[in-house]
Amino acid sequence: MKKIDKLVLGSFWGPFFLTLGVVIFIFLMRLLMFYIDEFVSKDLDMATFGRLLFYFALLTIPTALPLAVLLSSLMTFGNLGEFFELTALKSAGISLTRAMRPLLVVATFISAFSFWFNNSVAPWANLKGYSLLYDIKTAKATLNLKEGIFYNDLPGYSIKVDHKVKAGKNSATGDLLKGLVIYKHSASGIESGNREIILADSGRMYTDKDRTYLVFQLFNGNDYQEYSDNSVSYASNGSAAQGAQFMRNGFKDYRLVISLESFGIKRTDENQFEYHEYMKDLKQLSALTDSLRRDYTNTSLTVAGTSRQYYTYQFKADAVLKQKQVRDGKWVDSLLRKQTIATQDLAQMALNQAQNILSYSTSNVTYLNEKEKNVWRYELESHHKFTQAVSVFVMFLIGASMGAIIKKGGFGLPVLIAIVFFIFLYILTIAGDKYAKDGLVWVPIGAWMANLVLFPLGLLLMQRARHDSRLFDKDVYLIAWEKLKNRTLIRNKA
Repeated sequence: MKKIDKLVLGSFWGPFFLTLGVVIFIFLMRLLMFYIDEFVSKDLDMATFGRLLFYFALLTIPTALPLAVLLSSLMTFGNLGEFFELTALKSAGISLTRAMRPLLVVATFISAFSFWFNNSVAPWANLKGYSLLYDIKTAKATLNLKEGIFYNDLPGYSIKVDHKVKAGKNSATGDLLKGLVIYKHSASGIESGNREIILADSGRMYTDKDRTYLVFQLFNGNDYQEYSDNSVSYASNGSAAQGAQFMRNGFKDYRLVISLESFGIKRTDENQFEYHEYMKDLKQLSALTDSLRRDYTNTSLTVAGTSRQYYTYQFKADAVLKQKQVRDGKWVDSLLRKQTIATQDLAQMALNQAQNILSYSTSNVTYLNEKEKNVWRYELESHHKFTQAVSVFVMFLIGASMGAIIKKGGFGLPVLIAIVFFIFLYILTIAGDKYAKDGLVWVPIGAWMANLVLFPLGLLLMQRARHDSRLFDKDVYLIAWEKLKNRTLIRNKA
């Protein structure tokens, strides 16, 4: 490796890893802000939270790689141009393309890595990350008793506390509760009424070491229970009512143990999420696309054959009627009257059948459109395995060329230009995906729209950079404006 290659690569790797880390951090912050309510209200341990962040950090790498390559290559050649190192290289007979060669090789390897990552790691990370996120979203919120409000998230219980005193950090007995009212519902639920009520002056709430059970230690209270028996009592008006017995038990120290099985995260079978296209690699996507396309074709042929049952053919009966009119002239008048009645019935029958076939056709067109959209979604994801890898190379062409043109390094102007081009890439990708999923354009055109637009732009900028274009110099446009004004004044005088 020559010194020029070491110089270029040494200037590239620092901004590359820094930008990659910053972009991953920004996407993770976006995830946290979007699901902040789900995370705060659930009692997540650090291991679960760390696994979730790890999976989604992996998912952001394919999106972060193009921006990292764009910004780092732009800063590398911007710094070389700002300190006149590119000028020194060109004066020594070394062309710009030769100076870009080591980064060209690096960009090729990063593109290959991006394809492998999208095809092998991303489906696994999608499956693990989104299944874990679903389990967190569906988990119940942590137990949080509020003063003066009934808490009903514990199955079979409704609990109200008049006053709550938080326990200290070193306390093992839990929060101090005053004025407790606990309703215990029967197995049939709260709708069947309150069969048992516990009133206590004070108490403490804590969980066991394994966080499996919630314990209420109650002091100075009463337990009121209602039992129904088989006896029947009769009122003065003759109405009957089933007998009931009431029982009251006083206590000074009573422990109520409640299972916390319904709380916490319950892992869902990950096979329930494997149907999504994001959870598939290229081989699986290709097989599913072919299967869905065959299913769509077979369904289309089945719909065409089934639609025949909605038609009734009257051609044979009309022909026999006309022959009878010609052969037996004396029956023409009566047959004409019968034909008028038959024609009215036939018109009503035709109208009903037309409405039926319209409803049948509309529902089947919607059904077939949904099947076709499924084919487009899986086919689009297959193309994205390649497009995200190629976009890394396209961003390198744009970044290296722009850096050589603007001759500015650091995190000022290069960051602004990189963000503009990345947003342009993102918008084109989203628009192409939408057009492809809606069937407005051919799926390969929609999938490759961003690269098809930006790749010629990268080649144009490369050509301008090789010829030392002053594309972003303010003096160039001021001189051109002055020349245009002078020509206008000369023409007006003439």
